[in-house]
Amino acid sequence: MRVAVVGLGKIGLPLAVQYASKGCAVLGCDIDPSVVAAVNQGLSPVREEAELDAGLAREVAAGRLRATTDTSAAVAASEVVVVIVPLMVDHGPDRQLDYRALDCATRDVGRGLRPGALVIYETTLPVGATRGRLGPALAAASGLAPGRDFWLAFSPERVYSGRIFLDLRRYPKIVGGVDPESTARAAAFYRRVLEAEVIAVDSAETSEFSKLVETTYRDVNIALANEFALYAAQRGIDAQQAIDAANTQPYAHVHRPGLGVGGHCIPVYPYFLIHDAPEGMHLPRLARRVNDEMAGRGVWLLAEALGTLRGTTVLVLGLAYREDVKETAFSPAWTLVQELRRAGARPLVHDPLFSADELRRFELEPADLATLPPVDAVVLQAYHGRYRDLDWAAMPGRVVLDGRSVLDAAAIRAAGKRYLAIGRPPA
Repeated sequence: MRVAVVGLGKIGLPLAVQYASKGCAVLGCDIDPSVVAAVNQGLSPVREEAELDAGLAREVAAGRLRATTDTSAAVAASEVVVVIVPLMVDHGPDRQLDYRALDCATRDVGRGLRPGALVIYETTLPVGATRGRLGPALAAASGLAPGRDFWLAFSPERVYSGRIFLDLRRYPKIVGGVDPESTARAAAFYRRVLEAEVIAVDSAETSEFSKLVETTYRDVNIALANEFALYAAQRGIDAQQAIDAANTQPYAHVHRPGLGVGGHCIPVYPYFLIHDAPEGMHLPRLARRVNDEMAGRGVWLLAEALGTLRGTTVLVLGLAYREDVKETAFSPAWTLVQELRRAGARPLVHDPLFSADELRRFELEPADLATLPPVDAVVLQAYHGRYRDLDWAAMPGRVVLDGRSVLDAAAIRAAGKRYLAIGRPPA
């Protein structure tokens, strides 16, 4: 089977390797010549992804995978086309959608599309976009009709950066087409290239909606955990201890409170529903507001503990939006730094995944843990593996804000520092 994978980013490249590992002849497509050159040398431009380096080198050496910048030519030579080009959003308060990259990729796919081909979008989309926007664009560029001349389906990616191959093996694959034949063909493709269960749903719209349901659920759940944490703090209760106890009941699945939610998914995809339901979606709207405010709440806790933030120096540990992933999209660290500066503090930022020069390019002041200047407080924002063995007795500062409720509070207190966390009584 000949497969074109359009978009060789953090998810697309592992997908290309996965399909090649199942015997497919894979053409990976990307507009970045440096990405294409690296892939054709068997070198992964995507870092911190388990199994990817070895898998890519193996499949390129075996001749099952190669890359190209000519998407249309790759599509013309393929029976199946999987599109995983991101739908971009801006950083404004309403996360307005920017289809330009996806529309451009779709036109390139359409120009190379041949009768009988199967096109599957894995890019997370608003409900109806596969049928209502992308299908017509493919038809306009190719002169072919979806559901008659070619087959069209949507299947959401459901993987987690850093463990994509593991997730491909264990998470069911959801798929829905614009007609029953498209659904059947897409399901058959995934059953060939994946080991996980494949779940065929009624339509492309159902499949699109399923991804928005799972990500919005997580956002609302985290917001509820944050609301619990704020209440618990007022009553002198350890919220995390209460949540852990509540979660021993099998119907309770409360997430962990913290300084906010980052990444391309959870803080973004609820807006796909919100934009489509201007008079509804009340809980997702409220959840977005609650979660976006948590970094500011953390800064307020620091100000209260220190008396004032004006003239202080605060070390922020972790620029990335989550642990062990070199990605800053919508990271709470941005709000932390902004709020600290607004309060008159000098924020220093350390992240083991970013060099000092990279941090400076973000207009941040980098910190070296080996040669720290005097610091008044430390904030754990992303719990990278390299932070798990920090020597708190050697760390400067008199206050530690545990933004993920994961640190050993007793060890920090034993080091003579005040421990703070969202939803835990200060001590």
